[in-house]
Amino acid sequence: MVKERNKKACPEPHQRVLVALSGGVDSSVAAALLRKQGFNVIGVFMRLNDFSKESENKARKVAKILNIPFRILDLRKEFKEEVINYFIEGYKKGVTPNPCVVCNKKIKFAFLLKEASRLRVDFIVTGHYAKKTYNSQLKTYNLLKGKDKNKDQSYFLWKLAQKELKNILLPLGDYTKVEVKKLAKKLKLPVFSAPESQEVCFIKDNINVFLKRYIKLKEGDIIEQPAFAFSKLRRGGGKFLGKHKGLPLYTIGQRKGISLSGGPHYVSGFDPKKNNLIVTKNQKDLSRKELVVKDVNWISDKTPKLPMKAMVKIRYRSKSELAIIYKALNTKYKILFAKPQRAITPGQSAVFYRGEELLGGGIIC
Repeated sequence: MVKERNKKACPEPHQRVLVALSGGVDSSVAAALLRKQGFNVIGVFMRLNDFSKESENKARKVAKILNIPFRILDLRKEFKEEVINYFIEGYKKGVTPNPCVVCNKKIKFAFLLKEASRLRVDFIVTGHYAKKTYNSQLKTYNLLKGKDKNKDQSYFLWKLAQKELKNILLPLGDYTKVEVKKLAKKLKLPVFSAPESQEVCFIKDNINVFLKRYIKLKEGDIIEQPAFAFSKLRRGGGKFLGKHKGLPLYTIGQRKGISLSGGPHYVSGFDPKKNNLIVTKNQKDLSRKELVVKDVNWISDKTPKLPMKAMVKIRYRSKSELAIIYKALNTKYKILFAKPQRAITPGQSAVFYRGEELLGGGIIC
């Protein structure tokens, strides 16, 4: 069952719920679980690009098996404006954006909630591996890590706020991926053996091929430069090693694809003004103990008392590490880690946790 800490916040069977069916195993099982529990389930497929027909057909088939209504939300225009353009503009500016974080906030949850309001539905449902609970003393909803630590997707939900959380259900938070696949097989859903969705859903081919289609790339110099000289001076010497194919094609920490002899070399930074790609042979040059974040969101809608200790995750597949969060200038925050972190990448999300609870996050500057 979907668990809440306060009985008044508990969803009741027979309430109407709108489930985002993607055509994959996770959302299909989420819909099946709520259907089995007696909820009045409506399935909705969000059409986000022109090559999603196969996924749409799978979602439709699942809805038919579960005997639930099925709707289509055509969001291709909105997805292009809010997510794809954000992704492209990020690379143009020399950062590595995370489109999933933006998509969850501005597309998936935003339009599901809008559709739910139009249909007078009580809750929206997704197949994310994360938990939602209710704190009756503080009267706030909390987001927690999912049971499956290898699949936990709370990292991608840090932009959500209280107004959204009160109308969201996350049925898979107490399941592992293995358990979900077994359930799909037991329920005879045709998606139980479906492969994992690709990381960037709107890119069918190689990411570099995609970027070359939208960004005018300019070759420049590859410079080997010590971390101190680059980060503090932003100028001076450095050793010319060769030519790069365009700064947007590289990211911090990258080793493959630099095409230099005498390596390995690692991307350690960019100098957009000179169009230089900065590399190093010393992996220690990739590590630092602090970063600055912007566009910070707190799940509780309230800024906690700072400075504050927290566990901070700087990319989806990295471990959370102990850090102190400080208020910086304007709306930015500084994060100081207990030990150096490798390849801190501008554009990615730094997400804050206290134990299992997701506190919030921000975009790395």
